[in-house]
Amino acid sequence: MRLSRFFLPILKETPKEAEIVSHRLMLRAGMIRQQSAGIYSWLPLGHRVLRKIERIVEEEQARAGAIQLLMPTIQSADLWRESGRYDAYGKEMLRITDRHERDMLYGPTNEEMITDIFRAYVRSYKDLPLNLYHIQWKFRDEVRPRFGIMRGREFLMKDAYSFDLDQERAVEAYNRMFVAYLRTYKRMGLTAIPMRAETGPIGGDLSHEFIVLADTGESEVYCHADYLDKAIPGDDVDFDSDLSPIVADWTSHYAATEDVVDKGEFEASVPEDKRIVARGIEVGQTFYFGTKYSDPMGAKVATADGTEVPVHMGSYGIGVSRLLGAIIEASHDDDGIIWPASVAPFHVGLVNLKAGDELTDTACEDLYGKLERAGIEVLYDDTDARAGSKFATMDLIGLPYQVVGGPRGLKDGVFEVKNRATGEKEMLSPEATLNKLVAALTA
Repeated sequence: MRLSRFFLPILKETPKEAEIVSHRLMLRAGMIRQQSAGIYSWLPLGHRVLRKIERIVEEEQARAGAIQLLMPTIQSADLWRESGRYDAYGKEMLRITDRHERDMLYGPTNEEMITDIFRAYVRSYKDLPLNLYHIQWKFRDEVRPRFGIMRGREFLMKDAYSFDLDQERAVEAYNRMFVAYLRTYKRMGLTAIPMRAETGPIGGDLSHEFIVLADTGESEVYCHADYLDKAIPGDDVDFDSDLSPIVADWTSHYAATEDVVDKGEFEASVPEDKRIVARGIEVGQTFYFGTKYSDPMGAKVATADGTEVPVHMGSYGIGVSRLLGAIIEASHDDDGIIWPASVAPFHVGLVNLKAGDELTDTACEDLYGKLERAGIEVLYDDTDARAGSKFATMDLIGLPYQVVGGPRGLKDGVFEVKNRATGEKEMLSPEATLNKLVAALTA
């Protein structure tokens, strides 16, 4: 993509309303624009990252056996009355009425709707287990939206729902999602710690929040330091096998949010030099809630002996849009964002220091074409802006590699290649530059 044809509204000054790093950098880098309190437009750079995060989530959900569908944002209040949650949910639910005076709502979550879909089509235990998910916009009318996308009113969420014959099989489904979540966050460059958590309005008695430690986190968390460098299940993990040993290993140390922490147990079970008391960002949560929804809504299946029983359910959410903020909070410096390659809006920022010069134009155009043909996404700065402005923009938007072509270096036949994360710079020939980037970014 040529920068001269791209929409990238960079801000030189930090907006006053931005309180935390991710909010400041997303506004300055032209990733989002606030439309009203807690509601944002996703501009091209931010939208590209959002879609890459979605893709990773979809790949790991498919690996774990979840099947994707898409449910609407507007739901009937009647479904929520069936489950008993319509009046109990609170003011966070945006309640509306259509022109026929029917009570509707902008969905804050989808347990009722997915249960309605399930009960309409599934009748037999032979159709189980089943895990259905979608990635859809939600709305929760936060009393005080803040921190940009980290605590907005409208947000993009992945929510999956498992259906099983009994508790034992439902816990197996829970374990699959637990392991899938560990892998999902790792692929985005995040260390997300599963912690005991309150179930809140979702319900149930088994839940974990996946927490990324950050000073700007919303809540205080308590955990064992060994979680920070614990190995994540690899590509060879078999989701059809018994995953309980992996989950047991990952829950063997103490980890809890402030809502459920037992400080006495924390101090007794974690050595003093291993105790972490910190702030954390929630990037996902898993729930097992049994028959909380299937019982009142009549989601039943026939067993082998013909008896009808309510299915056991679980719910598994990932804050897709919130993840952008979490990644930035975990990976930035004084100059801007440092994107992991897996979610970067582009892999390489190619800077032509003297657009219009035959030597630099020819060399940059040639490298640009070869990188694109190799499947590497390039943002090519072909504008006539000043060099300092070009460098500042590239550092701000945080692409994994920067390649600089200027008259002085190209006269000697070399580009300058910079690793954004380490700051390391190399002077390489065009061929060596291409080889290095292909090896680093397509492995």
